Amino acid sequence: MAKEGLPFVLGGVLAGILLLAAWHALNWEPLRVLGILALVFGAFSLFFFRDPRRIPPAGEGLVLSPADGKVVEIVREDDPYAGANATRVSIFLSVLDVHVNRNPISGSVTAMVYRPGKYLMAFNEKASADNEQTHIAIKGERGTVAFKQIAGFIARRIVCRLKVGDTVRAGDRCGLIRFGSRVDVIVPPDASIRVAVGQRAVGGKTVIGVLP
Repeated sequence: MAKEGLPFVLGGVLAGILLLAAWHALNWEPLRVLGILALVFGAFSLFFFRDPRRIPPAGEGLVLSPADGKVVEIVREDDPYAGANATRVSIFLSVLDVHVNRNPISGSVTAMVYRPGKYLMAFNEKASADNEQTHIAIKGERGTVAFKQIAGFIARRIVCRLKVGDTVRAGDRCGLIRFGSRVDVIVPPDASIRVAVGQRAVGGKTVIGVLP
């Protein structure tokens, strides 16, 4: 489990135990209902913050998915780090997906910019430009790949464990977003894309594209 989820799990379980104890002492039915709901929240948090072990695929120039979810958009756009006419692949994470994010390539973190913004639904095509987000760039041996952690309508907390100057490995954990969100990965224009809209991606395992 991701360490960021521990307060939610413990908080739900503790609140549930206290509420059920109060119900047992006072015999007031609403306390029992609230206690059960608190325990359910604790159990859901344990599921939501799960952090499965992933073994990245081997290969040269691979760009891995930073997140689990559904590919909802593949478009061309200019990016300050990946370059003009870069390809953006957007991945929507539902509340049922693993929300731990992973580095798309190995290399050095050259930029990390946080920008406040709106909280549009994460599958909205405007979310990439308008929502609260952290924009990260990693320079590898074959070029720079950028990715964005984007808050959604429910997600109101972006956690990024990286800082500029860090040396990272593809597939390693780099942060998470709570609860339901979107992650974009932006590759240089000469990269070949290996996914399609509607496809499911697995963070740290699915190959988004290949750098020349």
